[in-house]
Amino acid sequence: MSEQVSPAPTDGQPTGLRDWLTAPTATSLGQARAQQAYLALRRFVVNPTALAGAVCIIFLMIVAALAPLLATHDPLAQDIQDRLQPMSADHWFGTDELGRDIYSRVIYGSRTTLLIVALVAAIAAPLGLILGTVSGYLGGIVDLVLMRVTDLFLAFPSLILALAFVAALGPGLENAIIAIALTAWPPIARLARAETLIVRKADYVSAARMQGASWPRIVLTNIMPMCIPSVVVRITLNMAGIILAAAGLGFLGLGAQPPIPEWGAMLSGGRQYILEHWWLCIFPGLAIVIVSLAFNLFGDGLRDVLDPRSE
Repeated sequence: MSEQVSPAPTDGQPTGLRDWLTAPTATSLGQARAQQAYLALRRFVVNPTALAGAVCIIFLMIVAALAPLLATHDPLAQDIQDRLQPMSADHWFGTDELGRDIYSRVIYGSRTTLLIVALVAAIAAPLGLILGTVSGYLGGIVDLVLMRVTDLFLAFPSLILALAFVAALGPGLENAIIAIALTAWPPIARLARAETLIVRKADYVSAARMQGASWPRIVLTNIMPMCIPSVVVRITLNMAGIILAAAGLGFLGLGAQPPIPEWGAMLSGGRQYILEHWWLCIFPGLAIVIVSLAFNLFGDGLRDVLDPRSE
């Protein structure tokens, strides 16, 4: 019997996924985008601090998704007889002043934190991107008015401004999210405007303008896509500030209202017992610090990946 010989690969044709992703020349738009994503992923995973931040954020998402399975008690259940109990086999993080299990409340508090971060990002990032690109492209009186409004917001510390908005809107989780979002968009608008001032001079933007494209179409299809990477990095780096602002509002009683488990509100409830019963504040405080640090590390790594000037 004659031995069967597998056909040799054709010269220049990738033989596997890795070869396809690392081919010197892309043969399609899809392959080019896949290669770009692959190279960005490789640059990201070689950064140990950024990878640690990403792992921590993914872990937080898993904890929030599986909170009913991971929690050992009802986070809202009160038992006065078990109030201010130290760490034990039944209560891993101890209990608070109302006898509620701190471990379960920290677990469910991750849901509140992710909800605040996601909604603030969903409001502030598009708002800042739209106002920044429109201001940078149109210029003139539009740019003058929008940037002076932006400067007005930037003139006040974000937490103080958030306190003012919450005081006007009233305490509550929804109003806290709106207040934080209203203080988070100005830096994004400034960044998007700076990127637009550079991009609007590009040849492809001039070509689109000569073909009769309207300014909304040019901004939406030609300018915004070029600004999105910078905006994504900026909003990611702002996540830590958003978490701290939410915790600050909760600590002052202006954010999530009882009995909703929220890390800042838990700190507020335990502050008068901190000297004798330290576990009331240490665990929600550690959660705030670790998650804020994780978002900072992740944002730094994302900036190194998405910023072409870092190559």
